[in-house]
Amino acid sequence: MIFRLLLFLLLPLFVSLFIKIIYSKPKNNNTSLPKSYPLIGHLFAIYRHKGNEAIFRWMCSLVHSSPSSTFVIHRPFEKPRIITGHPANVEHILKTKFSIYEKGPIFKTNLKDFLGDGILNVDGEEWKLQRRIASHEFNTKSLRKFIETVVDSELSERLIPILKDAAKTQRVLDLQDILQRFTFDNICKIAFGYDPEYLLPSLPEAKFADAFDDAVMLSTLRFRIILPFIWKIQKFFDIGSEKKLKEAVSKVHEFSNSVVRRKKQDMSESSISESEDLLSRFLKSGYWEDKTVVDIIITFMLAGRDTTSAALTWFFWILHKNKVVEDEIVKEIQNIGKTRKQTDDSSNVFDEVKEMVYTHAAFCESMRLYPPVPMGTKQAASDDTLPDGTLVKKGMRIMFVPHAMGRSERIWGPDWEEYRPERWLKEVETDAGGTKWEFVPRDLYSYPVFQAGPRICIGKDMSFLQMKRVAAGVLAKFKVVPVAEEGFEPVYEPTLTAKMKGGFPVRIKERT
Repeated sequence: MIFRLLLFLLLPLFVSLFIKIIYSKPKNNNTSLPKSYPLIGHLFAIYRHKGNEAIFRWMCSLVHSSPSSTFVIHRPFEKPRIITGHPANVEHILKTKFSIYEKGPIFKTNLKDFLGDGILNVDGEEWKLQRRIASHEFNTKSLRKFIETVVDSELSERLIPILKDAAKTQRVLDLQDILQRFTFDNICKIAFGYDPEYLLPSLPEAKFADAFDDAVMLSTLRFRIILPFIWKIQKFFDIGSEKKLKEAVSKVHEFSNSVVRRKKQDMSESSISESEDLLSRFLKSGYWEDKTVVDIIITFMLAGRDTTSAALTWFFWILHKNKVVEDEIVKEIQNIGKTRKQTDDSSNVFDEVKEMVYTHAAFCESMRLYPPVPMGTKQAASDDTLPDGTLVKKGMRIMFVPHAMGRSERIWGPDWEEYRPERWLKEVETDAGGTKWEFVPRDLYSYPVFQAGPRICIGKDMSFLQMKRVAAGVLAKFKVVPVAEEGFEPVYEPTLTAKMKGGFPVRIKERT
């Protein structure tokens, strides 16, 4: 009786304390780390930072605030998860102990409906097989064909005319949407032998692209829900965000199945050996009647469309704020063009793009600050200890955060906020007695924008070539001017890829 009375009297105090903690403003994330409470762990801090962008910014702040750049987050009803920006830890999980750090069942379950058994969502032998088949698409011969035929024609016949018309009419374009259409056409043509024609002058309605974006966003939401069983209940009853995800995935699968049917028909009507694109290789390698081929298509659409278009979008944004860098890139583009004319060299587009060393460094620097993939996740298959001493138990998830690492003073020095391509370059003497830039790559585990180790992105070179060709084609003719008030900063929206929230409205001006 006395205990009940005491509990009754203290209940308002507990409630007020709970409300105060939940709704109190977070402390300066750069100087403090959240407190973990018995049973509920960091639930209060997680709740205070609820929301996709807020929770991501909070996680980045934990990396920056922690003395070791590593922090263990405790959540109720599940194992602790580790978030790190320590290069030695990243090398440990991506290379040294690669065999015990997998995508894991949690990651696979969360993305199963969307990515299925595609290469980004599998481990072990299935991952090795898909990577081996796909790797043939990224040799020098294929890359040369991609740039000289696919990218160059899409650029000259579709992108440039649209930009030229926008410059003439002063029409505002959503450059992020334009670049997504551009990269989507390209990945479909080179990987599947199919042209969806999304970048026609009329900018046709892109129902598939909208459904694809919804599938990405809603799949990411599963990782953000504090209590995972909630989304599973929603899926069981087909309600809420899970109902929307099901509808979006259905549209994505419908489009992907149509691509597969078209390719099978083409291969049946002609000699199968004549087909050389990525989809043809998978169909000839035993996936003819396997639904996994649809998952493979969706995965490569995500990798080929979203990551490259995101990198280009942020590149044009940051370039507008750094005129000196833009001028240096334009100068490089013009010099390459002059050299070709003066020597009457028949050097092709592929070789010209490879010569764009300063532009390459500029892209590396923009992706340091705005990585296309904001976070990587692994799950431990056995107990382990990270190089910084953090204990890992079997089943724990570890997240490394390229966005936080790219903005770390410990890694990049006190000038980390500066957009400075020169940090990737050094001047060397030429045989003629002059100087030129030489690219100096950084440690992959300090800069895991393309991951590293055995699972390093196999499309890295293709992505760079495409981005540099777009930069050369656009900046030689136009200036990209964001439609934004002075001081405006776009929002980095972290899903499976990192888009610019709300799009990127710009005006195009012809360069004189």
